[in-house]
Amino acid sequence: MANVTYDHVTKEFGEVVAVNDMSIEVQDKEFLVLVGPSGCGKTTALRLLAGLEEITEGNIYIGDRIVNDVAPKDRDIAMVFQSYALYPHMSVYDNMAFGLKLRKTPKADIDRRVKDAADMLGIGQLLDRKPKQLSGGQRQRVAVGRAIVREPRVFLLDEPLSNLDAKLRVQTRAELSKLHLRLGTTFIYVTHDQVEAMTMATRIAVMKDGILQQLDTPQILYDSPGNIFVAGFIGSPSMNFFDVTLVESDGRLFADGGTFRLEMPEHKIAALLPYKGKEVIAGIRPEDIHAKPYTPADIIEANMKAEVEVTELMGNEIFVYLLTGKKSFIARVDPRASGRPGDRIELALNMANVHVFDRDTETTIV
Repeated sequence: MANVTYDHVTKEFGEVVAVNDMSIEVQDKEFLVLVGPSGCGKTTALRLLAGLEEITEGNIYIGDRIVNDVAPKDRDIAMVFQSYALYPHMSVYDNMAFGLKLRKTPKADIDRRVKDAADMLGIGQLLDRKPKQLSGGQRQRVAVGRAIVREPRVFLLDEPLSNLDAKLRVQTRAELSKLHLRLGTTFIYVTHDQVEAMTMATRIAVMKDGILQQLDTPQILYDSPGNIFVAGFIGSPSMNFFDVTLVESDGRLFADGGTFRLEMPEHKIAALLPYKGKEVIAGIRPEDIHAKPYTPADIIEANMKAEVEVTELMGNEIFVYLLTGKKSFIARVDPRASGRPGDRIELALNMANVHVFDRDTETTIV
């Protein structure tokens, strides 16, 4: 079994708490992604598992074994770094074989593992080249191949795609997902890119300021974020937030934002009644804001008008930057929708997918 457990793990650097009482159980063969902004503690959490940093408090288990005091080379893990970390004077073959040679693995076994990994990654024809003769994407494959030949119980990947161009990142993340399925090994992956997290992960751990905010599947994080931070971090473009007051009128509940008033759907009212008359934060994703008349037929609709500030034509959709009062927000609308900067357009919001957050605690109400 290659399950990994963080049991109330804390890491302090002087007075700075990089990881704060983190508990995560990573299942065997899972693809877990640690995601969050720079400085949130995700790379530190990975380095603690790898044995590159010492734990301040708590325990880390690989399988049933506590590895706090186990040397990195004895933890049966392999790590892929952001910088590739290839030896420039060695060929691709020797870079991939180097760790096995140090372990005195039989030569025939080394040759089999290196060639199998190279074929799997499509770099079999590059084994005689030096790293300087390779593109960025090829170097990254070599770094991954070097990890594969170790046949570890756990793969650790620290932002391995950040040095690649946009097109190659998309291609390589698909290759890593296929590789995970093929190897059937536990992957723990660190990134600040929520698109990478959403497209690759079995589960995502969202971190902020060293604290685990939420741990769940990509779809649940998208549909049911636990707080404003997770709601704003997951999804691209990110969720729009509006300061509103919940007011009751004629037995109906509305979110009053001053320049707009949106009726809350019936299935959300019971949870929101304790906040009647109070200020809350309403959140709605850009894809749930539609330009009339191109509105889906099956939504719970509430209307508002807003001024167009900027439009970005994406081909299959338009990103429209809008203004209501002094509040800017963004909508992803049908490419047939019209509207130029300065125009006032009518919008239909899908209130079935509106989120409401407590203004003080920033946790989700509904």
